[in-house]
Amino acid sequence: MVVGENLKSKNMLKNHALAMSISDVGWRMFISMLEYKAPMYGRTFVEVDPAYTTQQCSECKFRMGTNNTHKLTLKDREWTCPNCETHHIRDWNASKNILAKGLIELLKPLTEDSPIYK
Repeated sequence: MVVGENLKSKNMLKNHALAMSISDVGWRMFISMLEYKAPMYGRTFVEVDPAYTTQQCSECKFRMGTNNTHKLTLKDREWTCPNCETHHIRDWNASKNILAKGLIELLKPLTEDSPIYK
Protein backbone atom coordinates (compact mmCIF):
# COMPACT_ATOMS: atom_id res chain seq x y z
CA MET A 1 0.00 0.00 0.00
CA VAL A 2 1.13 3.53 -0.79
CA VAL A 3 -0.43 6.40 1.13
CA GLY A 4 -0.13 10.06 0.18
CA GLU A 5 -1.56 13.26 1.57
CA ASN A 6 -4.09 15.22 -0.44
CA LEU A 7 -2.04 18.40 -0.04
CA LYS A 8 -3.32 21.67 -1.43
CA SER A 9 -0.24 23.08 -3.13
CA LYS A 10 -2.08 26.36 -3.69
CA ASN A 11 -2.22 26.84 0.09
CA MET A 12 1.41 25.80 0.53
CA LEU A 13 2.53 28.35 -2.08
CA LYS A 14 1.36 31.09 0.30
CA ASN A 15 4.41 30.28 2.44
CA HIS A 16 7.07 32.36 0.68
CA ALA A 17 9.89 30.35 2.24
CA LEU A 18 8.64 27.15 0.58
CA ALA A 19 6.92 28.46 -2.56
CA MET A 20 9.80 27.96 -5.00
CA SER A 21 10.59 24.44 -3.79
CA ILE A 22 6.95 23.38 -3.89
CA SER A 23 6.27 24.76 -7.36
CA ASP A 24 9.47 23.10 -8.67
CA VAL A 25 8.46 19.68 -7.38
CA GLY A 26 5.22 19.30 -9.35
CA TRP A 27 3.40 17.72 -6.40
CA ARG A 28 0.18 16.98 -8.28
CA MET A 29 2.11 15.25 -11.08
CA PHE A 30 3.95 13.10 -8.54
CA ILE A 31 0.68 12.05 -6.86
CA SER A 32 -0.88 11.28 -10.26
CA MET A 33 2.05 9.03 -11.12
CA LEU A 34 1.73 7.16 -7.83
CA GLU A 35 -1.99 6.78 -8.42
CA TYR A 36 -1.69 5.15 -11.82
CA LYS A 37 1.53 3.18 -11.21
CA ALA A 38 0.56 1.58 -7.89
CA PRO A 39 -1.89 -0.92 -9.48
CA MET A 40 0.74 -1.82 -12.10
CA TYR A 41 2.88 -3.16 -9.25
CA GLY A 42 0.06 -4.79 -7.30
CA ARG A 43 -0.23 -1.94 -4.81
CA THR A 44 -3.13 0.11 -3.57
CA PHE A 45 -2.77 3.88 -3.55
CA VAL A 46 -4.72 5.83 -0.93
CA GLU A 47 -4.85 9.61 -0.64
CA VAL A 48 -5.71 10.93 2.82
CA ASP A 49 -6.64 14.25 4.38
CA PRO A 50 -3.48 15.92 5.70
CA ALA A 51 -5.24 17.54 8.67
CA TYR A 52 -3.16 17.34 11.87
CA THR A 53 -0.70 14.69 10.60
CA THR A 54 2.24 16.72 11.95
CA GLN A 55 0.44 18.06 15.03
CA GLN A 56 -0.87 14.76 16.44
CA CYS A 57 1.10 12.27 18.52
CA SER A 58 1.15 8.93 16.68
CA GLU A 59 1.24 7.07 20.01
CA CYS A 60 -1.54 8.60 22.13
CA LYS A 61 -3.31 10.83 19.52
CA PHE A 62 -2.81 14.00 21.59
CA ARG A 63 -2.97 17.05 19.32
CA MET A 64 -0.61 19.97 19.79
CA GLY A 65 -2.41 23.32 20.01
CA THR A 66 -4.96 21.92 22.47
CA ASN A 67 -4.97 21.90 26.28
CA ASN A 68 -2.80 25.03 26.55
CA THR A 69 -0.05 23.72 24.27
CA HIS A 70 1.42 25.60 21.32
CA LYS A 71 0.94 24.43 17.74
CA LEU A 72 4.12 23.19 16.15
CA THR A 73 5.73 25.45 13.56
CA LEU A 74 7.84 24.43 10.57
CA LYS A 75 10.92 25.15 12.69
CA ASP A 76 9.89 22.48 15.22
CA ARG A 77 11.61 19.42 13.73
CA GLU A 78 11.53 17.36 16.93
CA TRP A 79 9.11 17.49 19.84
CA THR A 80 8.00 15.57 22.90
CA CYS A 81 4.33 14.83 23.44
CA PRO A 82 3.19 16.55 26.64
CA ASN A 83 0.61 13.81 27.22
CA CYS A 84 2.61 10.56 26.89
CA GLU A 85 6.14 12.02 26.76
CA THR A 86 7.01 10.21 23.52
CA HIS A 87 9.82 11.97 21.66
CA HIS A 88 9.01 12.54 17.97
CA ILE A 89 10.91 13.49 14.89
CA ARG A 90 8.27 15.54 13.10
CA ASP A 91 8.39 13.83 9.68
CA TRP A 92 8.54 10.30 11.11
CA ASN A 93 5.59 11.03 13.36
CA ALA A 94 3.63 12.46 10.43
CA SER A 95 4.39 9.41 8.29
CA LYS A 96 2.99 7.13 11.02
CA ASN A 97 -0.17 9.25 11.17
CA ILE A 98 -0.52 9.22 7.37
CA LEU A 99 -0.16 5.44 7.27
CA ALA A 100 -2.74 5.05 10.05
CA LYS A 101 -5.21 7.20 8.10
CA GLY A 102 -4.59 5.09 4.99
CA LEU A 103 -5.24 1.86 6.88
CA ILE A 104 -8.51 3.30 8.19
CA GLU A 105 -9.54 4.08 4.60
CA LEU A 106 -8.93 0.45 3.62
CA LEU A 107 -11.37 -0.71 6.29
CA LYS A 108 -14.21 1.47 4.97
CA PRO A 109 -16.65 0.08 2.39
CA LEU A 110 -15.86 1.18 -1.17
CA THR A 111 -18.03 3.86 -2.75
CA GLU A 112 -17.48 6.06 -5.79
CA ASP A 113 -16.22 8.79 -3.44
CA SER A 114 -13.67 6.55 -1.71
CA PRO A 115 -10.05 7.65 -2.10
CA ILE A 116 -9.15 4.11 -3.22
CA TYR A 117 -12.06 3.59 -5.63
CA LYS A 118 -10.74 2.94 -9.14
